[in-house]
Amino acid sequence: MAITAKDVQALRQATGVGMMDAKKALEANDGDMAAATQWLRVQGLASAAKRADRVAGEGAVAVVRDAQAAAIVELRCETDFVAKSEEFVSLADEIAARVAAAGEDAVAEFQDRIETLLTTLKENISVGRVARLVAGEGEVIETYIHQQAGRGVNAVIVVLAGGTSEVAHEIAVHVAFAKPTYLTRDEVPTSEVEAERATVEEISRNEGKPEAALPKIIEGRLNGWFKERVLVEQPYVKDEKVAVGQFVSPATVRAYAQVVVGS
Repeated sequence: MAITAKDVQALRQATGVGMMDAKKALEANDGDMAAATQWLRVQGLASAAKRADRVAGEGAVAVVRDAQAAAIVELRCETDFVAKSEEFVSLADEIAARVAAAGEDAVAEFQDRIETLLTTLKENISVGRVARLVAGEGEVIETYIHQQAGRGVNAVIVVLAGGTSEVAHEIAVHVAFAKPTYLTRDEVPTSEVEAERATVEEISRNEGKPEAALPKIIEGRLNGWFKERVLVEQPYVKDEKVAVGQFVSPATVRAYAQVVVGS
C-alpha cells in the first residue's frame, strides 16, 4: 500500500510523534492507521503526545558567536533535572551554533533530534525563543551568559557601533542584570506610553497636585518610567549617575537581544 504525506500527517496529529517515526510506523504496518498507532504505543513513542500538553517552564539558553553574528536559543523542558543534563545542554549549544552560522531557519534541522530527546527523557521539550544579531561594518558584537547549575539561564547579545568589544561586553552584562524591554524610547509602543501617561496623571491628581504643575510632574514621572524600560536611558549598573547611552558615548548601542529562562 502506498503511504502518502497525508497519511503520515494524520498519524502525527493522532499520536504526537515525529514525521520519521510516523512514516516508519506506517511502513511497518502496510499503511494500517490503527496498527501503526498500536505499533507506536508498543515502541513507547505515542506517549509523546500526552507530554506535549504539559507545561515546559524550565530549560536552558545557549549563546554562540560566529564571527560577526551571534545567536541565542532557548530549549524548554519541564524540570530543572532535565534542563541541567549534559545531553540537553549540549543540544541547546549545537542549535545555537548552527543558528549563528546559518540563520534562524536552521532550527528546523534539529526537529528529529528534539523529538528523539522528548521520547528519551519523557518530558515536553521544545525550542523556545530564538534570536540572532549580525554586526555590520564598524560594529562589534559581544555576548554574555549567566549560568546556574551547569546550564545557561540568562543570555545576552549586544551590537555596538563605533565602540570596542570591551564596552560591548560591559553593556551585555548590564542588560543581563537590568533586563530592559526596549533599546530606545522610540521603540516603546504609543499605546503603552499613553496608558502610562493617563495612569500617572490620575495618580498626580489624586495626590492633589496643583493643576499648573501637573504637566511637569507627569513628564517627570513618565521619564522615570522610561528609565526603567529603555536600555540607553537606564542608569548604568556600575555607575548609576550615568545612563547607558552616556557610558558608551560616542559609540551607540545598535541592537541587543536577551532571553531569560522562565520569563
